Amino acid sequence: MLWPGTLIGAGAGFAIASIPGAMLGALLGQALDRRLQLHSWAQLRERLGGRPALRNDELLFVLLGRLAKSDGRVVDGHIQQARLEMRSLDMSEAAQRRAIAAFNRGKSGNDRLRGYLRRLAEQPYAAEGVLRACWRMVWADGRASTAERELIQLWGKWLGWTSQQVQALAADYEPSKKPLANSSGTYQEALRLLGVSATSEPSQIKRAYRRLLSRHHPDKIAGSGASPLQVREATEKTRELHSAYALIRERRDFR
Repeated sequence: MLWPGTLIGAGAGFAIASIPGAMLGALLGQALDRRLQLHSWAQLRERLGGRPALRNDELLFVLLGRLAKSDGRVVDGHIQQARLEMRSLDMSEAAQRRAIAAFNRGKSGNDRLRGYLRRLAEQPYAAEGVLRACWRMVWADGRASTAERELIQLWGKWLGWTSQQVQALAADYEPSKKPLANSSGTYQEALRLLGVSATSEPSQIKRAYRRLLSRHHPDKIAGSGASPLQVREATEKTRELHSAYALIRERRDFR
């Protein structure tokens, strides 16, 4: 792993006092790296520019914010999904404020994330959790764009995952593929699933979708001590809700 402060300290120390100076400079630089949580030159540039280093929970929401904005517009489904992630992590009010700030920071797309993700690769379970959360965010609006898929594939590569491994996670969150607007019966089933009618306002449909998604989200179910079977059922229910919302939105032509 590249420790910028350590390398700078060693180089400066060597220039001043040869090998003994390099050893002392490296020690001082390493202490600075740890204090400032510097793991790459990109992070050092961020700190010099006044941007604080990201904690793991903040990194997650920066990623989610970037995904949500990758198609140019953050929709209600994205915001609702970010809130669900906060609930599933049982965040305190202070942590939620940091998460919201990180989500907004991610929308700017200014952070260099490679160093953070390579460091996270040393924590396999945390890395998988991040990728799963990213796929959930992708499907929050009922579809996965090319830009979103490319981002997750890139981040997965930095986390040490193969393209096939990253894509395999998507299957747990991708809405079931059902006939779209050509089938009147399927459209009526989608309306019944969300508890709305063909004349409901888009705002009513969105509220119904968000309410049901919050109630049946698999992470929320898992956090309540549910069995693996119940979590799988909740995952399938979430897929059905995503699919139904995408179908209704396409038929009614709203975002």
